[in-house]
Amino acid sequence: MGRIASCAMRSTTPFHIVEDSRYQEHQAPPGHPERPERLVAVTQALDTRRPELESRPPRQASPDEILRVHDARHLARIERAASEAPGQLDADTFISPASHEVARLAAGATIDLALAIAAGEARTGLSAVRPPGHHAEADRPLGFCLFNNVAIAARALQAEAGVDRVLILDWDVHHGNGTQHSFEADPSVLFLSLHQSPHYPGTGDFGEAGREGGLGATLNVPLPAGCGDAEYLAVMERVFVPVAEQFAPEMILVSCGFDAHRDDPLGGMNLTGAGYRAMTETVRAVADQVCGGRACFVLEGGYAASGLIEGTLGLLEGMLDEPGSSPECVLEAPNPGLAPTLARVGATHGTLYPALASL
Repeated sequence: MGRIASCAMRSTTPFHIVEDSRYQEHQAPPGHPERPERLVAVTQALDTRRPELESRPPRQASPDEILRVHDARHLARIERAASEAPGQLDADTFISPASHEVARLAAGATIDLALAIAAGEARTGLSAVRPPGHHAEADRPLGFCLFNNVAIAARALQAEAGVDRVLILDWDVHHGNGTQHSFEADPSVLFLSLHQSPHYPGTGDFGEAGREGGLGATLNVPLPAGCGDAEYLAVMERVFVPVAEQFAPEMILVSCGFDAHRDDPLGGMNLTGAGYRAMTETVRAVADQVCGGRACFVLEGGYAASGLIEGTLGLLEGMLDEPGSSPECVLEAPNPGLAPTLARVGATHGTLYPALASL
């Protein structure tokens, strides 16, 4: 085991939050879905539980911390583009004068929250930051993302906290291509993604299972459009739970997008706030069982105010309230159309993860 704190040393504060008005200074053209108002919606949800939360101040990630994931040319490109802003980095990704500093602030905040949880200074928490990160590749920005916040935090945990094994669960409606590619040859980081398929960015098929020594440490569950609470919870219980139990991570990081919500304009899924609560309860239970409760949630997508509010409320309820009180609608049987997806997951990963062989 790595040098992580024991349960007895963990903070009694239930949930830590990193948020800052500076995250709204990253700007895109009017009408762009990844807009500052997203965080206004998240804050509205956080305010309902504010007495139970503890805020943590953010700080900028250092170049060395970013370079654990991204190459030097990428870092220089973002800094240069911001100095020449406004500008456009790809078809969907824009940059403003403050974007370089804001993106470093998002990465640094996520690092510090993850390290605090690993050290027992925080029990668990949410890094409520923007721009999002999971599409950012080692050498290029992509899909609204400049730096890969979750990947950078995972490497910081390994380098600075002695955490050997990290599990990254990505439930954003879009596949986290950048995160997958950061770790696909590394058996110490398990990347497990639930995402709509076919959908942007076109990656995340069943057969993308890692390479070389990391074969099997990438597990994709591409879901058909229209999946809702029952389908997502079925995947969480039948795939995430047994895989996490076998992998036995010392820390769980969640790429927490809320764009699989039924109101989201960029997705085609039907999750509700109750679904996000139930998925969070599952993460909480697994984290309590395998890694002393150490789970860190990092905001990714979510482009409807209602989805961001309901998703964040569900997350808080799932982590702060008594478990086992999810609404009955979440517990309905999943659509039979999910069966072929689960069967493909089992066929791909059943040898390495025996619990999946019977899916």
